[in-house]
Amino acid sequence: MPHAIRVHETGGPEVLKWEEVEVGDPGPGQVRICQEAAGLNFIDVYHRTGLYKQELPFTPGVEGAGVVEAAGPGVTSVKVGDRITYASQIGGYAEQRLIGADRLIKLPDDISSEQAAAMMLQGLTVEMLLRRVYRVKTGETILVQAAAGGVGLILCQWAKALGATVIGTVGSDEKAELARAHGCDHPIVYTRQDFVAEVQRITDGKKLPVVYDGVGRDTFMKSLDCLHRRGMMVSFGNASGPVDPFPATLLAQKGSLFLTRPTLFDYVATREELERAAAELFGVIESGKVKVEVKQRFPLKDAAEAHRALEARKTTGSTVLTI
Repeated sequence: MPHAIRVHETGGPEVLKWEEVEVGDPGPGQVRICQEAAGLNFIDVYHRTGLYKQELPFTPGVEGAGVVEAAGPGVTSVKVGDRITYASQIGGYAEQRLIGADRLIKLPDDISSEQAAAMMLQGLTVEMLLRRVYRVKTGETILVQAAAGGVGLILCQWAKALGATVIGTVGSDEKAELARAHGCDHPIVYTRQDFVAEVQRITDGKKLPVVYDGVGRDTFMKSLDCLHRRGMMVSFGNASGPVDPFPATLLAQKGSLFLTRPTLFDYVATREELERAAAELFGVIESGKVKVEVKQRFPLKDAAEAHRALEARKTTGSTVLTI
């Protein structure tokens, strides 16, 4: 029987259990896929801890890639033998799984399953952030929190390709060099530099039209201070914990700021939206403007170890669970 990681109670990495599972045949509109790699993302931690509620027990993971093994009635978009990827439906930490065919994207020949599993959720998130939540324009200066992370490295490269000047926060000199090599013009080592003061210096006091913040509690308030009047705060993650409550009048006091808390799944809710976003992502990858490198690999059965590394901020770039 195939194996999967199962969560029977929320908590720390130790709740991730390697178990045999029965997958079964696909139903109408479904396919069964044989997975070759699964992506590791902070949303998996949120599901594991219960910050984002899931019905127990469940298999975590929202991103993966592999091959279609069987197709249920009514499936026409993919066929047995197709190489596919997805980034939208929980259950990815598994050797085999069932999934709705309408959530799958066919993989181009020159993108490997590992690369796809490393980039789909993060890459589609960046497409959402840069092209739809706030459409970055040539000549603008932006701030990327956690610039050496998986989303951060893709965001820096893509924003640079759009003609933006990129400021990014990182936790060490090593991560600063990594971010710089991926398009970050001004890496700020937040452990010894005040990033608000650095943004003021770099922009000659003008500050920024947009901040992309996936860190959450630790950076949120200071991120607001980096925005100029009517700037946009894009809070898209909680790596350091959820943002503490604050009065809405604070946004007015700091310059009539805009605040949004987007989630990818509302931006790829329809098949048309998903296909359009994936096509744009594949386009920048195939053009060479954005490079996605797998920086860490863990066997799927060692998902708990991967979560510990992610939460301790010992990872950079993209991480995959190999199958």
